[in-house]
Amino acid sequence: MDKDLRKINMLTLAFGIAFMPPIWAVAAPYIGVSTGAVALICAGLYVANGNERKDALRITAGFIAGDIWAVLAIWIMETISWNPNVELYITLFVMGGTAVMIGETFSKVFYTPAWLCGWAIGLTVMGPVKVSELGMLPVEIGAAMAAGVFYVGVGVDAFQKLLIHKITK
Repeated sequence: MDKDLRKINMLTLAFGIAFMPPIWAVAAPYIGVSTGAVALICAGLYVANGNERKDALRITAGFIAGDIWAVLAIWIMETISWNPNVELYITLFVMGGTAVMIGETFSKVFYTPAWLCGWAIGLTVMGPVKVSELGMLPVEIGAAMAAGVFYVGVGVDAFQKLLIHKITK
């Protein structure tokens, strides 16, 4: 890639990132999503996968599975009454291994790295909250995950390609 095209790629990507994600950040609370920043993490995994639009649904399914997995893990750890470190280790051991086996067995449905990343996001955001107090938080996280893949990930990529096409035409 020549120097001018690299510069065009960099500048259009910078503009797309500067323009689109802040719209989500501002709009998210108005549509009931308090976890808007989750979208940026999820977009990062989409981009790390090479901006492969064909994988967008699998990635989103992985994130949503991870979100559900986080709620299940929190419930399990609330339910059993062992040493908290033992609870944590056994829960992560069993659920982590199971997520990989399910994700890889059904790899046309789930993108396993997104499942694991979604689980980590869910545990980080929801971990300090009791299951009975979660309310709509898992749904908000799932919405932010989907927005991260489709609006920020696919959207910025499409917007950048459109800009490049217009500039180099």
